Amino acid sequence: MDAFGAAALIAFALHLAFNQVVIKVTAGGFGPVFQAGLRSAGAVVVLFLWMRLRGVSFSVPRAAWVGGIASGLFFTLEFICLFVALDITTVSRASVIFYSMPVWLSLIAHVLFPGERLTPVKIAGLVLAMSGVAVALADRSGGSVSWMGDLLALTAAFCWAAIVICVRSTPLSTVPPAQQLMFQVLVSAPILLILAPLFGPLLRDVAPIHLAGLLFQIIAIASLGFLVWFWLMSIYPASSVASFSFLSPVFSVILGWLLLSEDVAPSVWGALVLVASGIYLINRKPRVHP
Repeated sequence: MDAFGAAALIAFALHLAFNQVVIKVTAGGFGPVFQAGLRSAGAVVVLFLWMRLRGVSFSVPRAAWVGGIASGLFFTLEFICLFVALDITTVSRASVIFYSMPVWLSLIAHVLFPGERLTPVKIAGLVLAMSGVAVALADRSGGSVSWMGDLLALTAAFCWAAIVICVRSTPLSTVPPAQQLMFQVLVSAPILLILAPLFGPLLRDVAPIHLAGLLFQIIAIASLGFLVWFWLMSIYPASSVASFSFLSPVFSVILGWLLLSEDVAPSVWGALVLVASGIYLINRKPRVHP
C-alpha cells in the first residue's frame, strides 16, 4: 500500500462515516425509507449517465440476473434497516453495530469458501469484535437507546455481508462493478418508494440542509462513491483495502460525538475499541515467511 492508497482509503473511511451523520440529519426532512428510496432512484440516474459517458455496456449475461436481483433485494433490506435504525438511535451505536459486517462475512466465508478458513489471528479478531457488539447491545443507558434500532443495525450488517457473498458466489462476479451497483439501486428504488408510507410520513420538515444531504448521498455515496471504492479495489490488493475498514466505525462515533453532540457512553467507546481491533485482525494480511 503506497501513500496515495493509504490516504485515499482513510479519506474514504471518513467519507462513509460522515454519511452516517448526513443520513441522521436528512431524516429531519424525509421519512427514513423514503429517504433511502429517493437516494436509490437518484443513484440510478447518476449511474446511468456515468455509464453512458464512459461507454459501459448495459448488457448483462442472463446467468448473472439471479445474483443481481438477489443482491438488489438484500440491498433493499439493508437500507430499510440502516435508515430506520439511524432514525431511532444514535449514529455511534448504529455504526459500531453496523460496521461489524466483516465479522459475519468471515464466519460465512469460512463455511462457503475453502480458501478463506479462519486462522488463529482471525478467530481472535472475531472474538474481539463480537465482544464489542455484545457490549454495545448490553449497554441500555442513555436517552436514545433502542433495542429495535440495535437489532435493525445488526440486520443491516447481515444483509451487507449477504450482498458480498451473493456477488462472489454467483455469475454476478463476472460483470463490471458499475453493472453490479446498477442492479442494487435499480431493484431497491421502486421497492423502497412503495414501502416508504408504511414507515410514517414521507415528508417531515424539509429544509435546504435536508435537500443538500439527499444530494450528497445520491452523488457522493450511492453512485460515484461506490464506484471509487470499486476503483480502489481494482488497484490495490483486496486484503489491504479491507484492512482500512476498521476506521469507519471509529470515525462514525467521533463524528456523531462532535457534530451531533451525541452522548457516547464509556461502554460504547469500549465496544468501539473491541470492534475496530477485531475488524483489523480479521482483515490483516498474514506475514509470509521466507
